[in-house]
Amino acid sequence: MSQVPLIVDTAWLADRLDDPKLRLIDATTFLKPPESGGYYDVWSGREAYNEGHIPGAVYADLLHELSDPDSEFPFTVPSRERFSKKMGELGVGGDDTYVVVYDQGNAIVGAPFIASDWASRLAWQLRYEGYGNVAVLEGGFVKWKEEGRSISTEPASYPEATFTGERRPELLATKEDVKDALDDENTILLNSLSEADFNGETDTYARSGHIPGSVNVFFGNLSDPETKELYNDEQLRDAFEKVGALDPGKKVITYCGSGIAATWNALLLNKLGKDNVAMYDGSMTEWTADPLLPLDKKDK
Repeated sequence: MSQVPLIVDTAWLADRLDDPKLRLIDATTFLKPPESGGYYDVWSGREAYNEGHIPGAVYADLLHELSDPDSEFPFTVPSRERFSKKMGELGVGGDDTYVVVYDQGNAIVGAPFIASDWASRLAWQLRYEGYGNVAVLEGGFVKWKEEGRSISTEPASYPEATFTGERRPELLATKEDVKDALDDENTILLNSLSEADFNGETDTYARSGHIPGSVNVFFGNLSDPETKELYNDEQLRDAFEKVGALDPGKKVITYCGSGIAATWNALLLNKLGKDNVAMYDGSMTEWTADPLLPLDKKDK
């Protein structure tokens, strides 16, 4: 089976909807800031999937089925057994299929489209567990629908499969890895949140600010909000080069709030040829919950 690109466009997918080797997955999840501040309200996108999805797509529930149910933090990587079982049920496994993942829109309910980071989260999880032939749909369902392409309300399924591959631990960073990186000049900590989050001007997490020594590239600034397409590689490269993230001699650890947006930046770094990239799964949710861990804020 030939390798698919990391990111594919709607025309590419439309040409392959009838390909029996395709496994198309809707990974929609929703966030909404609570009225009184604090962490987001989060819910599954299954209902949105039922109301309309790209024909042939199956639904993967990142919140309830593909996260560790025993973790105190949302969206923590589940056991390999849990993940493998669910992927097998969705028809993903072996070497004779490829996956395209998309989501239905906005990182935050009510905000404009900025990235398909729920899709990149599932794509990252698949790679982490050793399934590498996976692409993310550029512009997701929003772009697909805007182009007037076909939409289905019929549930879909694929033949059950045995999920294979070996876990790639180098793709995941733990809290201890990040602590070690604080004093490592060869590791770049890349905060993927907004500038306001980075500067400590918001109260989403237990404490505000950023991990000391971090640099900031907001994941939402890397796509054109009108076309829903990524900026060209030259513009993307410029955004990451400014903070040193494309230095070939350095490792990058991306982080965000709960390991979602960070997978988008990791994906784009991979697209630009940067392979030595890990994602801090606990991100700010875990880091700020420990009062002994340091945080910086930008001086006003």
